[in-house]
Amino acid sequence: MNKRKLKQLKYNVGILIIILIIEIILLGSKVFFQEKESLYFDGINAISFSDSSYVTVGSNNDNHSYYEKAKISKYNKKHEKTYEKLYSVGYNSSFFGVGIDKEDIIAVGSYEKTKEDHENSIRRAFLIKYDSSLNVLFDVDFTLLDNSKFTKVYIVEDGYLVVGQSVYKNTKIGSKEGGAILVKYSRDGKLLWKKTFGDNKSAVFNDILVFDHMIYVVGLRDSYTGVIVKYDLEGNFVSSSDYHDTDELGLTGIVCSNQMIFVSGSKRIDNSHVSGVLAEYDINLSKIEEITYEGEGSTRFHKMILDHDNNILVIGIISTNKNRGSKTADVFNYDGLIGKYNTSLKQMGISTYGEERDDYFTDITLEENHYLVVGYSSYEDGSYLSKFVHYSNALKVLEVS
Repeated sequence: MNKRKLKQLKYNVGILIIILIIEIILLGSKVFFQEKESLYFDGINAISFSDSSYVTVGSNNDNHSYYEKAKISKYNKKHEKTYEKLYSVGYNSSFFGVGIDKEDIIAVGSYEKTKEDHENSIRRAFLIKYDSSLNVLFDVDFTLLDNSKFTKVYIVEDGYLVVGQSVYKNTKIGSKEGGAILVKYSRDGKLLWKKTFGDNKSAVFNDILVFDHMIYVVGLRDSYTGVIVKYDLEGNFVSSSDYHDTDELGLTGIVCSNQMIFVSGSKRIDNSHVSGVLAEYDINLSKIEEITYEGEGSTRFHKMILDHDNNILVIGIISTNKNRGSKTADVFNYDGLIGKYNTSLKQMGISTYGEERDDYFTDITLEENHYLVVGYSSYEDGSYLSKFVHYSNALKVLEVS
């Protein structure tokens, strides 16, 4: 074989090797992304109950396109699922709050309604009213600025009060009103009024309480400044009180007992650590007292309720750095947390839950003689599955389902 033919052969073999390598890379990438897309997610964000059933809301990606879809489920008293429905409109969506209005159910959250929303990762807030069989009676959406969401719904005699957020996207700057939002709808879905509060980049309302003919909401005024705000029943601003040095969520829970208001959230210790906090206010929003809980890492308190004995039950999360001191990027482990306090803010018990790779507690409700916590856990294969954890009055785990 002459040198010219040998050179051509080597060239052809080289090209074939390059093509083979490219095909292997493409095949590996295809398999990788198929595996990533097929990882299953199913999470619960909120729970409500009636005399005969429980209703949970959240999201999952159990569809051929692997979009996150808002999910609503009904369970009987034995915690057996009786109905479940995904909200199929639009692209990605999730429910964050739920309430039961006699025989009907009100779910709130956010979604990408149009292809343009999806391509630009922009979400609108929405409220959906279902009948007892999970048929949609009506749905309405809401937006002021780029990204909007409803986080909680509170049912009143003449309609629905919802709180949440409508803010500018990413680095966009503007002067339009937005931020934390308080909105009222009639029982047939008509927008009655809307109020905004705080800055239009980060402010949010996370929880709501109606007490003594007043509306109280908690959330974030701006970066690292929590807030509790008081409105009258027509949505007129009455007063507010700031809570300084919190995290990016601010204050997240609120309950009332004996003319006193209790809120939950986090207190920033330094740039990388926060502690769970409970604070007591009078009805004029003057702070009376606060206590903090410091775990092994960063701790935050999330939602809260009162039990049958008027004790405060609060859930939250503890995050610990699994590779502290190493040269690699920080990797955190997340465990659920439940605490019990009396109205003097004396701790009666606290318990952590860390059965899986990561465990997230998102909501809590009362059962006849114990507490029911909902959320989701992550597993080593990357999947996320919803979870019910039943606690005794002494905060011992009774059952996990």
